[in-house]
Amino acid sequence: MDKVVERFLRYVRLNTQSDPEGESCPSTKGQLELGKVLVQELKEIGLEDASMDARGYVMATLPGNIDREVKTIGFIAHMDTSPDASGANVKPALVEYKGGDILLNREKNIVLSPADFPELKDYEGQSLIVTDGTTLLGADDKAGIAEIITAVEYLCAHPEIPHGTIKIAFTPDEEIGRGADFFDVAKFNADFAYTVDGGPLGELEYENFNAASAKLTFQGRNVHPGTAKNTMINSMLIAMEYNSLLPVGERPEYTEGYEGFIHLTDIRGDVEQTKMQYIVRDHCQDLFTRKKDIMEQAADFINKKYGPGTVDLQLTDSYYNMKEKIEPVFDIVLLAKKAMEAVGVEPRITPVRGGTDGARLSYMGLPCPNIFTGGHNYHGRFEFIPIDSMNKAVAVILKIIELNSK
Repeated sequence: MDKVVERFLRYVRLNTQSDPEGESCPSTKGQLELGKVLVQELKEIGLEDASMDARGYVMATLPGNIDREVKTIGFIAHMDTSPDASGANVKPALVEYKGGDILLNREKNIVLSPADFPELKDYEGQSLIVTDGTTLLGADDKAGIAEIITAVEYLCAHPEIPHGTIKIAFTPDEEIGRGADFFDVAKFNADFAYTVDGGPLGELEYENFNAASAKLTFQGRNVHPGTAKNTMINSMLIAMEYNSLLPVGERPEYTEGYEGFIHLTDIRGDVEQTKMQYIVRDHCQDLFTRKKDIMEQAADFINKKYGPGTVDLQLTDSYYNMKEKIEPVFDIVLLAKKAMEAVGVEPRITPVRGGTDGARLSYMGLPCPNIFTGGHNYHGRFEFIPIDSMNKAVAVILKIIELNSK
């Protein structure tokens, strides 16, 4: 079995799902457990300075072996998996894909079908790693971790290959927007880095969404429904009215490419009080601001209609488009592009329809484009990853290092 596959299968069996309500860093103990495993593994392959700090950030260095000065490259991945689907008791399976449907779970009749996911057809004749249909897989981003360590292990085993200094970091809580909160850029000490956190084969990204989160609390008044006339105020209905004031066409299910969205992620409540949460995304700063303005105007309308204090809106910016920080050092994007082409991977330069640690790190002084891991259908139980794509990711990492050393 390929080393990258063996590593990945071990990592995904550890539950590292992050918790958006967790107050510590990392937000879950499972991430610390994986961090300890990774530190030990990095030391075993020869990275003597591998360590994990109290907040769960793993860092290590492969010293350069050439006598000329080249830039120090970093490679970064995150240890947590998304709260959107269970990360407990992950049961990965290897499938030789011959085409058609893949039966993930016979007992529950759960099927991964090209009718729902047409990209499956691109991998006929390849080996895939899939879930049992009850949990996510964890390729986001344990595939990235496995690919980085496998590439560095290869360099350690072949000291005759010239390279500059390589920095490695694995972060906690990326999926809940906190991956860069306590990242020590000075300690990492790289000139630039790549997050290995992308999706399908060939993805190369240096643009991402501007992002904000919105929390709303709607106050109502509950009385017996038999005597409710002119007295009851149903907070759930007001919350629904608020949502109806937002543009339907700017929901994620109707957008693609550079189009942003306003996405309702959670709603819960009763007559007395209802709480809603949204995320706001757009690549364009002006359109990002416009979306937040729409939400504020809708809240103002509700408070004017039903009285001050009916709704409280808390809007918080999360991260910004890293394009502004990457364009002045665009050679690092071209380096990754050249590396992909050199190993037979067609680069697909696309905007990230999401976020990555690299966005915030770029604003912290560490320019950080994003490259593919090979995975598909992240954050859900139909997640899968082709083994060939994982090996290609390892090859790209090694080629980036080689080209940087020339």
